[in-house]
Amino acid sequence: MASSTSFSFFSSILFLLFSISIAATSFRPKSLVLPVTKHPSLQYITEVHQRTPLVPVKLTVDLGGQFMWVDCDRDYVSSSYKPARCRSAQCSLASKSSSCGQCFSPPRPGCNNDTCGLFPSNTIIRLSTSGEVASDVVSVSSTNGFNPTRAVSIPNFLFVCGSTFLLEGLAPGVTGMAGFGRNGISLPSQFAAAFSFNRKFAVCLSGSTRSPGVIFSGNGPYHFLPNIDLTNSFTYTPLFINPVSTAGVSSAGEKSTEYFIGVTSIVVNSKPVPLNTTLLKIDSNGNGGTKISTVNPFTVLESSIYKALVKAFTTEVSKVPRVAAVAPFEVCYNSKSFPSTRLGAGVPTIDLVLQNKKVIWSIFGANSMVQVNDDVLCLGFVDGGVDVRTAIVIGAHQIEDKLLEFDLATSRLGFTPTLLGRMTTCANFNFTSNAS
Repeated sequence: MASSTSFSFFSSILFLLFSISIAATSFRPKSLVLPVTKHPSLQYITEVHQRTPLVPVKLTVDLGGQFMWVDCDRDYVSSSYKPARCRSAQCSLASKSSSCGQCFSPPRPGCNNDTCGLFPSNTIIRLSTSGEVASDVVSVSSTNGFNPTRAVSIPNFLFVCGSTFLLEGLAPGVTGMAGFGRNGISLPSQFAAAFSFNRKFAVCLSGSTRSPGVIFSGNGPYHFLPNIDLTNSFTYTPLFINPVSTAGVSSAGEKSTEYFIGVTSIVVNSKPVPLNTTLLKIDSNGNGGTKISTVNPFTVLESSIYKALVKAFTTEVSKVPRVAAVAPFEVCYNSKSFPSTRLGAGVPTIDLVLQNKKVIWSIFGANSMVQVNDDVLCLGFVDGGVDVRTAIVIGAHQIEDKLLEFDLATSRLGFTPTLLGRMTTCANFNFTSNAS
């Protein structure tokens, strides 16, 4: 687990960076809110306003990403852009490296001498490059937990300049990625330091491409239409830190910024699935374990775990004939073969058992099955192969319409049952502004 001393150091530096701006206003939000939209490409897109003058910037959400990166090669114009100079407080916060970068072109955003750098990564296609660390104005909406209130600005928000070629594979209109991982310059860490609220954020992904879900940063409450309060609806499980970085580029001794939880077993229709449980633990090389991802659209399982789950599931529905597979899925059925319920298709429940048998992440039909066309429904899990870094990667489809609260200070994850059981969805946060 990361030491409290290092996070205190991060927070102290960030407080100094932001204190001038905060002193200028008497309004201090308790929480911030971002919309997050499901794109047909199965990426989850959020939007902030950045630069001077402010412009909307669309970013693909990377739950375990280290920081925000933005394409600075094309159309980055801002009078408030500031490169992070070597040996500055910003560089100390952003990187342990003391190296200084040089640029052999005329100065511009992303190309300045005597600056520190990091490695922005497109985690959709697993491509990384080097980029200049910089700061600029970022504006987002505050919230009272019921709807957005007023916009607030952070004048020296740290981010990394990426290159245009890093946008390959990202959804149209997206110009970077928003990292929400466990480090000092991720979005939730900077939001918390800027406004002195808890290092906590909550994600609620919508299953609809028409209506956005929501990301909260800071304290609750969490209210959804019609008058559903989810603030005290969580079951809690520890968050673990992988001691070895899972980033595309990393330094020796660097820890992962992704979110790992402790799955101890899998149960299908109340029957345990036989597994090699050593795969469920993170070893000294950083292999194994279970993490949560928004860049993987579906849950990816190590091959032996996948085969065991498929065998258990298909055994429970052995009387239902299968239809031709639809990539990337192997197990598919006629959608009319299963009854429709409030929680999705009436299929066997898949339970992820966490620290004990009383703490269970239940996956019902809406999250276990994928409607690939009008007639075909497939089991929404993917075989990751034998040589995988992480044994279970819980993908975005499996977390849709659940509220997940990541508490970095206490290192725990709060998760709700599917919101469909409460007669609401993640698309039911009221984004109608109520400025006050």
